[in-house]
Amino acid sequence: MLIPREIVPALTLPTLDHGTFDVLNDNSERGTVICFYRGLHCPICANYLNELEKRTADFAERGVKTIAISSDGQQRTRDMADKLGVRDLRFAYDLPLDKAREWGLFISTGRGKTSIGIEEPALFSEPGLFMVQPDGKLYYASVQTMPFVRPHFSELVSALDFAIEKNYPARGEYTGAV
Repeated sequence: MLIPREIVPALTLPTLDHGTFDVLNDNSERGTVICFYRGLHCPICANYLNELEKRTADFAERGVKTIAISSDGQQRTRDMADKLGVRDLRFAYDLPLDKAREWGLFISTGRGKTSIGIEEPALFSEPGLFMVQPDGKLYYASVQTMPFVRPHFSELVSALDFAIEKNYPARGEYTGAV
């Protein structure tokens, strides 16, 4: 399990148009929002990533970078980015599923074609949303077992404003006896 205020697992992946992504060396002022998504086959992911694309400039104004990551290969990732017409959101691909598990993501088995007629991979990770501080420590995490009911990016932007103003620390860090 990932623990707030502790260093996240190393994660280095190729991106479509921005070189190599390295979570521990992303060089952001205030951190990086990492949106793990299921893949091209997921219409809910497409809608969710569209919202993240719309909010990427809001995050950037606050010194926070954004990236969308899946276990899809380069072509399926390119197809998703093209489908969304992204301008600002970075896309990384080829997430190894053992690395997805290190991040606490759930893994699902493919069930054939989805409602939009795209084949699910044999195995893929379910969604997760994380914010990692510039020092590589976990600030925020939300992990889903299903594609439904995900955090809203507008709420995360507002929460970020509060956290910046109040110097609010990451919570959930206690690992002692209860």
